[in-house]
Amino acid sequence: MNAIHPAQDQGRAIPAGFIDALRERFGERVSTAAAVREHHGRDESPYPAMPPDAVVYALSTEDVAWVAAHCNAHRVPLIPYGAGSSLEGHLLAVRGGVSLDLSRMNHIVALHPEDFTVTVQAGVTRKQLNDEIRDTGLFFPIDPGADASLGGMAATRASGTNAVRYGTMRENVVSLKVVTADGRIINTAGRARKSSAGYDLTRVFVGSEGTLGIITEVTVRLYPQPEAISAAVCNFSDLGAAVRSVIEIIQMGVPVARVEFMDAAAVRATNAYSKLELKESPLLLFEFHGSPAGVREQAETVQEITRSHGGEDFSWAERPEDRNRLWTARHNAYFAGLQLRPGCRSSTTDVCVPISRLAECVTETASDLDNASFPYTILGHVGDGNFHVLMLLDPDDPAEFQESEALNRRLVERALGMEGTCTGEHGVGLHKIAFMEAEHGRDALDLMAAMKQAFDPRDILNPGKIIPAAGHAKAGGFSE
Repeated sequence: MNAIHPAQDQGRAIPAGFIDALRERFGERVSTAAAVREHHGRDESPYPAMPPDAVVYALSTEDVAWVAAHCNAHRVPLIPYGAGSSLEGHLLAVRGGVSLDLSRMNHIVALHPEDFTVTVQAGVTRKQLNDEIRDTGLFFPIDPGADASLGGMAATRASGTNAVRYGTMRENVVSLKVVTADGRIINTAGRARKSSAGYDLTRVFVGSEGTLGIITEVTVRLYPQPEAISAAVCNFSDLGAAVRSVIEIIQMGVPVARVEFMDAAAVRATNAYSKLELKESPLLLFEFHGSPAGVREQAETVQEITRSHGGEDFSWAERPEDRNRLWTARHNAYFAGLQLRPGCRSSTTDVCVPISRLAECVTETASDLDNASFPYTILGHVGDGNFHVLMLLDPDDPAEFQESEALNRRLVERALGMEGTCTGEHGVGLHKIAFMEAEHGRDALDLMAAMKQAFDPRDILNPGKIIPAAGHAKAGGFSE
């Protein structure tokens, strides 16, 4: 966004000899090239690039520890970088410093199929993991839309289309290997399914967005591949009816594996981008896992509920290639949406509310957005109360950005008023930092700040994220 954005602080210079020491240790795995720095200072958020001063490509936990200790000694900011798929500005170098690229740490460390766990380096992506363990009969279910890295998914407490059945990263991370701000290497837990021994450091780091430590290895839970899988599409004439049917399905305890909502604009964009022929009205995408009999029973129950809310008969996708095409299209819905306004810059937001308030929140949000001066789409993992809004903005029009921020603020206030959260899965980053006090209260934020001070007393780890700085109390927190 060219006109209005959080300001990058250029006030602190890199100490003399700092980058030379990096090059002496890592050689060609250090880059200060403008294009490389620009790439590592830009994500899918609405903000302009905020490049680091240098990029280091790590190959091991020991590499990460050396860089952390070096940055800490010289008080240089250190920002972990995974797949670069952040939507909220997590990886932007607001104070310059070093971007630590973990994408080359992409090896499986240990597979324990008998215990349903696998340990991977932080740069392993979800697709890579599932490809490599396919022959075991197990799979890792968490699937955010982008092919994110497991380290980044843990750091943002990510989820995805099947969180309604399998949970989020919070439930599926068993333990972590983490490098602290001063370069120490710690393990947060063993591989036991449960433990009562001390503070739960795993949960402290899951969702910390690189502000408390840098995750270098992740041990996650695996699940048996389902015996039978079936997917279906159900169209509705009314957005609210579609969401109300989901509420009843969840309240009835039907164990759907996936239930995704797309509004008519999202369907239209998806048809064009992914060459599908879905009816262009609000719809739900379902997937059912289990035994053949169990899948049939789930589908029959869900079809009965959707019909009672005005849903049409299911369109089925039962062959693996048809299911894969459908879910690939859903995962590409963000990029499809961008095509509704070529040349646009997106502002994407998400909230999550108690399932009983979901229909109310979605319909009020849609009514609010109908008056916007720019196109938008709504979609989401509605089975757990989470939905997303994609606003398509003219990058050269500051008025549109201001309008989108006002809409985002009203959406968050609406969700918080329903005892929800300002972000269900994207994380805080820069875009949601202004809402942290409204959601958690000042006393809780003070405790978070005390944790940050204890873990990172020199404030080098991804500074400017999660904890609001002084003067950042009002929603938006932007400077012209």
